[in-house]
Amino acid sequence: EFVRVVNRNMLKMRVWERGIGETAACGTGACAVAVSAVETGLCSRGADIDLHLPGGTLVVRYEKDGQVWLTGDAVTDFEGTIQI
Repeated sequence: EFVRVVNRNMLKMRVWERGIGETAACGTGACAVAVSAVETGLCSRGADIDLHLPGGTLVVRYEKDGQVWLTGDAVTDFEGTIQI
């Protein structure tokens, strides 16, 4: 993940996945980035943190009890069929 801190409640993030390259978003990576930002004092624990990615905005909240909540839009990227 490549991250820029905009303020205590907003981060801009880009994802690079080994073997694939840049992807539009990554929920697991967004959660890891938010937890890291809180643990290093860049963002506030228990507050919504907006993570802006090329694929849209995800919101992560890292609670005082250690729970991590991720919310964001779910959209169909493509459809297809596989013939065997």
